Amino acid sequence: MTVDGGRLHSTWWQGMRESVEGADTELHPEGLTDTVPAGLGPAYAKFSDLYPEQQLQLQLLYGASQRAFERNTRVAARVTVQRVLGNALSDPRMDDVKPNEHLIEYLDEEIADLRGRLAQDSATAVSRGLNVGLTLGSAASLVLLVVPLLWGVGILQALGVTLNCTNRWHLLGAFVCGGVGAFGAVLSVLVRLRGNAEQLTKRQNSSRDGLIVPGQMARSMRHEGVYRVFVGWILALAVYFLLSGGLVPVFEVPATVAEICPSAGSPGSAAKGTDFWGFWCAIGFVAGFNERWAFGILGRESTRKPKGA
Repeated sequence: MTVDGGRLHSTWWQGMRESVEGADTELHPEGLTDTVPAGLGPAYAKFSDLYPEQQLQLQLLYGASQRAFERNTRVAARVTVQRVLGNALSDPRMDDVKPNEHLIEYLDEEIADLRGRLAQDSATAVSRGLNVGLTLGSAASLVLLVVPLLWGVGILQALGVTLNCTNRWHLLGAFVCGGVGAFGAVLSVLVRLRGNAEQLTKRQNSSRDGLIVPGQMARSMRHEGVYRVFVGWILALAVYFLLSGGLVPVFEVPATVAEICPSAGSPGSAAKGTDFWGFWCAIGFVAGFNERWAFGILGRESTRKPKGA
């Protein structure tokens, strides 16, 4: 019972880890020649002479299949390559002196299908890595938002820092605006990912013919997801301080801290607190939703043509 339970737990944990990190690296990768059935060595040599382009593509795809993100994709792609190669080597048209156009068409179709499967696997790695990063960033953002709201005043008092009503509202307003901005950034990324997942995969790809290392891509996009959440925080905080400080008088704030907190000659208005929260939540969300500006700003130098070009 214990052994079976431990094995089940180990299998479950491995599946969870592979869904995030991808399948483990192949420590002993194979080459295309390792898949040649026994007795078909001369046929493979002739295949390489008659169909060098197709042989090269199968070799590349077989190597890429061993680096696929999902284990099922690895198995399916490797089996497909072995089947295609076996079919070609055992085909009677291999006895022809010249390449057969129908056999070339068959090989090209199978190669295109394999490339499509591996491209989809890469897109899965990108999407999953980014989603995991956004989830981690959102969890951290939620902690940063909840802790100050629930225990911020008590923690500061324990440290000997006393906040009056105005300071508390300013501080809480900044954290709420930043936290909502983080979720605005998450929504912005998800909207773009839904429509441009394939384009994002190609932008991140640095290998030839669209063949990438999906595990590295997933890790890179996981970091990108966390980064985007905190970009939303920073943008929302920047907008909050600009507007609340009156440095950029674009909007008329419906409720200020001075109107909420009681002071000499003013009893204050608790009802204004609702307007305060609603306004800064909306401002924070819009600011965070525009996290895409960060990539545009950082990417301008790389796309700018040098003088005299």
